[in-house]
Amino acid sequence: MIQETLLRSTKYTGAKKKTYERLINTALEALEQGFELSITELADKSGISRATAYRYFPTQSDLISATVESALGPIFSWRSEKQNAEERINDFLAFAFPQMLKHEGALRAALRVSLQQWATKRASLSPQTEKLVRGNRKEILATILSPLKAELPDELYNKVIYAISIIYGSEIFMVLKDIWMLDDQSIISLSQWIAKAVINQAKQDASKF
Repeated sequence: MIQETLLRSTKYTGAKKKTYERLINTALEALEQGFELSITELADKSGISRATAYRYFPTQSDLISATVESALGPIFSWRSEKQNAEERINDFLAFAFPQMLKHEGALRAALRVSLQQWATKRASLSPQTEKLVRGNRKEILATILSPLKAELPDELYNKVIYAISIIYGSEIFMVLKDIWMLDDQSIISLSQWIAKAVINQAKQDASKF
């Protein structure tokens, strides 16, 4: 998934790459200001023909997905030489959350599109044509937490992945920022504390097997 993401964002060269980046940067700037542009609006604001914009992004899902991928590129390529899973996830969250918070508008837009697609499918108002896939966290967390595979039974290892995937993502902003009004550093610290608690509980449970 991560490799596919990076390939999609780097497949253009020369003038096409400049056009792509111009569209992405315009979309990202709008999202960070609280505005979600349609593809037509994006083309007009970028000074690029609508036909050209639609060739790059046939659907709104394509646009949002590409914008998020561009914003979070450094997260996708993050690596750690440490072998301790707790240290790895602690370092990763300290690195990833500032990047996510910097591009919070794009992440919230992706979440909104995902919820809208779910509602449309639920109501069966129209056939699902292009689903926004939000699965990068699966591979990212599996890679970071891989040292635990040798320490935990598969069931517990999967529980750790599932639990930490809840705190790594834009959903956490809706709870901790919108409801509890926590500042950015408090969100990062709390996410690290939760991850540590999850891993410690899993190890404690594993000792009973």
